Amino acid sequence: MMPRLVPKQTVNSYMIWLSPVIAVLLTLVFGMLLFMLMGQPPIKAITSFFITPLQDLYGVSEWLVKASPLIMIAIGLALGFRANVWNIGAEGQLVLGALAGGAFAVYFPVSENVLMLPAMLIAGVLGGMFWAAIPAYLKTHFNCNEILTSLMLTYVAALLLSTLIHGPWRDPGGYNFPESVLFPAVGSVPILWTGTRLHLGAAATLLVVVVAWVMLSRLLIGFQIKVAGQAPRAAQYAGVDANKIAWFVLLLSGGLAGLAGIIEVAGPIGQLLPTISPGYGFTAIIVAFLGRLHPVGIVLAGLVLALSYLGGENAQIELGMPQGVAGVFQGMLLFFLLACDVLVNYRVEFGTRVAKMG
Repeated sequence: MMPRLVPKQTVNSYMIWLSPVIAVLLTLVFGMLLFMLMGQPPIKAITSFFITPLQDLYGVSEWLVKASPLIMIAIGLALGFRANVWNIGAEGQLVLGALAGGAFAVYFPVSENVLMLPAMLIAGVLGGMFWAAIPAYLKTHFNCNEILTSLMLTYVAALLLSTLIHGPWRDPGGYNFPESVLFPAVGSVPILWTGTRLHLGAAATLLVVVVAWVMLSRLLIGFQIKVAGQAPRAAQYAGVDANKIAWFVLLLSGGLAGLAGIIEVAGPIGQLLPTISPGYGFTAIIVAFLGRLHPVGIVLAGLVLALSYLGGENAQIELGMPQGVAGVFQGMLLFFLLACDVLVNYRVEFGTRVAKMG
């Protein structure tokens, strides 16, 4: 008896939105089993991971700080995924945005020009767009797979960051540590909540979410993005240029990733370091799919994945658990999400394979 997946003729629309919730619950259950295998009390470990970090206002503010870049990047990726354009290189675009915007602070470390921060933010957006334009050009002119090109460029960006921070951009007064100078006050993102690190980037993220929702639900370009992804032939018949849509969503997702990058280094970090992201660009892919490629769903999914980062740090401090435990939770969540989606869209049938004669 060989199991096989057979597409369902009708898919329950409620289950499409319920499957992310089921995936989260399964992740919690299997996470408790994982903690047991690691010799940790499961209830205490889950509490330390998901509840303790949010027991005070500072913890809530840190939660929002980590959720902001995830949500901002995921919004851009979701628009591309809706158009069937797969940008997997947001991590590299984040790095290029941080480098492009951070260059102002590196070369003008004592500036008092109030226009520095706007210039840094614009440069960050342009840096991310430039890095996304490379796979866009290769896709539209040579039909290169944007998954591979955008992903490979991530490692180029990481090496470029390392080269600059270990070389010409290293702080001469930094005791030979690989880091840039601290950004000046005019080049730092303003704090929204005194006594915390919650910055203006959180408000910018909410604005991005609203604009994305309006674009998808009210504007022609949003309709073209959805049609190009769901019915490419119909889109072509209606006059939608697939290449223009690919350029638009790749530049948009790259620009948002670059904006998240410069906000990260001009906000919580305050300087350029060899590692400026714990993998936001890759985790945002999970956020986009967990949020069902919808702006509101992405906000909720971003909060869930941000808590995995915050909980991982807290479990490392309180329970002495390894740093990679957050990545394990994220991987399990992605696995269960994909499994639930398969069972929502397909049913499992068992039958004997009959060899064809002839």
